[in-house]
This record gives sequence, C-alpha cells and structure tokens, in this order.
Amino acid sequence: MSVSFNFLKFILRKAAKRTIQRYKPTVVGITGSAGKTMAKEAIYTVLSHKFKVRKNAENFNNEIGVPLTILGVDPRLSTANIKPNNWPRLLKFWWNLFPAFWRAYGPFDPNYPEILVLEMAAAKPGDIDYLVDIARPKVGVVTTVGDIPVHVEYYPSPSAVAKEKARLVEALVDQNSLAVLNFDDKVVLDMQNKIKAPVLTMGLSSKADIWASGISYFVSDDGENVGGISFKVNKESTFVPFKVSGVVGIHQIYSLLSAVAVGLHFGINIIDASVALEKMELPGGRMRLIEGIKNSKIIDDTYNASPLAVHAALETLKSLADATERFTQERIRRIAVLGDMKELGKYTEQAHRSIGNIACEIADIVITVGDAAKFIADSAMSQKMKDNIYSFSTSREAKDKVKKIIEAGDGNDLVLIKGSHSMKMDEIVDEIKI
Repeated sequence: MSVSFNFLKFILRKAAKRTIQRYKPTVVGITGSAGKTMAKEAIYTVLSHKFKVRKNAENFNNEIGVPLTILGVDPRLSTANIKPNNWPRLLKFWWNLFPAFWRAYGPFDPNYPEILVLEMAAAKPGDIDYLVDIARPKVGVVTTVGDIPVHVEYYPSPSAVAKEKARLVEALVDQNSLAVLNFDDKVVLDMQNKIKAPVLTMGLSSKADIWASGISYFVSDDGENVGGISFKVNKESTFVPFKVSGVVGIHQIYSLLSAVAVGLHFGINIIDASVALEKMELPGGRMRLIEGIKNSKIIDDTYNASPLAVHAALETLKSLADATERFTQERIRRIAVLGDMKELGKYTEQAHRSIGNIACEIADIVITVGDAAKFIADSAMSQKMKDNIYSFSTSREAKDKVKKIIEAGDGNDLVLIKGSHSMKMDEIVDEIKI
C-alpha cells in the first residue's frame, strides 16, 4: 500500500471522525455477504420519509468510501481513478475535499444529515473495526453470511468472515441501540449471543420478530409481465400488505424487512414503510428486470457475485419464469449466463461446482464466463445436462453467443446474467438489451 494512500486514509479518517463528533448523526451500519446494497437503499428510502438522511453512493463501502460519505464528498471522485502524475485530477480531488474539511472544522452546517446509512464492507480482517471506530453505529444490520462468504480468500476460514461481520453489531453498547439480524441465516442469528443491545429478527419464518408471508408476484400494467412482489409484513398479531414494484427476487424481501425493522426503531410505522417502499429506486446491476432483444427479459444481476447470491439468483430465474408462464400461458425458456465468483480462495472449485448442480436443475441453457466458471459447466454436464452448455473465457466472447441463442429462439426467453464485477458481465447485458 502506497505512502500516498495511507496518508489519504489518515486524513479522511481524522476529518470523518471530527465530523461525526461535531454533528452527532445517528449511524445505521449495514454488513453481510449479500444484500447489503439493497438493504441500504431500502433503509434509506424508509428513513427519508421522515428524516434528513445520507447514504453511501453505489457500493463505496470501504476505508475510503465510508469517510467520504460522512464528509459529503462523492466517492466516485476518489483516488481509485487518479494516477500520481495526473495533476488535473489530483487537484480536482483535493478541491472537492475542501468543502468537506470546511464543514468539519469551519462554521457549523445546520443542513448536515440527521442519519447516516452506511454500508460497511469486510473485505479483509480488521475492516469493520476500522469503520466502526470512525462511525460507531446506533443501529446495526447483518443481512446474510452463508456457508462460503465472499472475501473468504482473505480470511483463515468462513467462520472468521462471520466473526468479522459480527463486530458491527457487537459494537452496539447500550439499550437505546438496535441490532437487526436475519433469523433464517443461522450464522447471523447466532450473533445475538454476543450482543448487548436489543435484537430484532426478521425473516420468512413466523418465529422471527418481523416476518413476511403470502409472497407472490403481481402482474405489470401490460398484463403480461411480472411487475414486482407483494407480501404481508407480520409483527405480533398484526400484518400490513406490501407491494414493491421492480423487485423480482424473493431473497430481496430480507432487505425490505430490515428497512421495516429500522424504520420502527425510528418511529416510522409499518404502514408508512409500505408506502415508502412501494416505488423505491432499485440499485443498478442488482436484480433489475429489463427488456431485451426479441421480446426477451433480462435479470441484470451483474454487479457482483457470491455463492449465496448466485444460488438466490438462480432461484429467482425459476420462480420468475414460473410466474411469467402463469401470466402468459406460454413456455418460458430459462437461460443462465454465469461468470466467475472471485475471492473464494481454496473454496473456488467447490463453490462453482455447487452452483453447477443447481443450474442444471433450473436452466434450459447454461453459459459460463471465466476459468473458474468452467467448474459450473463441468458439474452441470456431469449431473444431467449434456447439451446446451457453453463456456467462454471472457464476457466479450460470450456476448455474441448469448445474442445468437436469443435471436434463434421463439421470443420467450428469460435470461439471468450474473458474475463478479471484474468479469464485466454488464457487457453481455449491453449487447442484448434494447
């Protein structure tokens, strides 16, 4: 790590801590191996109904992105895209930091947010402690961890990843705080044993404090496509109906439930949360249903990938295709385009083969992208899927094949596209969307 990067970290950390100490915003921290960004967007949507709120841009959730969010600087201006000899960009970056330092050390800004909703990554050991030291949360949310979590390559074991993520909710120290945990993920639920603050669980099980039931897809205005998901949110003996446009993954309901739980902590009732979430703005590249060529539909889930998230995406491919068949009374062809899942270390082959076992049960056609993803194809082929499996090294090579397959079809294709960010799976989406 360069001296200049360490200096930047030091400066941002000092200024961000000063800003937190000065303005005393309530911090909502979110972590997990999947669903963090969706949860952040949902929580922001609900809390914005009543408060001045700021959130991370996109998924800028590390030691640079979180301080910049606190300081009110767009993290997309960070040093990630700045080369040491690029003086114009360097000057622009530091110029954009000036108002943030002024806010931290100059006259008091009465418009500073009341609440900060901060997604916090645990890409390596010590990350959560570093971020919590800057902005100690009053509310902590853990979405899910799973058996083989993302970033496990940089940890001794999967359990070490879980322990790192648990540091977020272990930092909640008083009875006015709140930990929101996924009841259906045993690894997450077990975190409650070391938490001093009150705990609110959410999930699809009726044993959770807040749970969803009656889950179904609703038809879009054209009467032919899926418009979103409807369900009931239950708490104690009452329930409130929810109808959220654009959401197509049942696993995304966990993020919506976390927003309901956080909203209750801040005095926002479940009915108001339902109204706020009805038309929430969904993050790009995460379970977005978009129009494709030849009347195809694309599940754009290209931003990143972990074993848990890919499994959930494949289940969405199945459930969404089933629902569309009910609406249209036509057979939907299921196409899964799956790229490498990165940062899994010694679990790489095992995780990809496991996905192959699932993909062959759900998809009519499987297309893999990357060296590790070839284990998906090999596993699917060894199970029962002898035909309609194609493997490519890069998304650039794969996109032409995907396009040809759709063009040769009958116009009833549902295409899931998912892989780690570095696999550039969005290039395939760009090739086949309209």
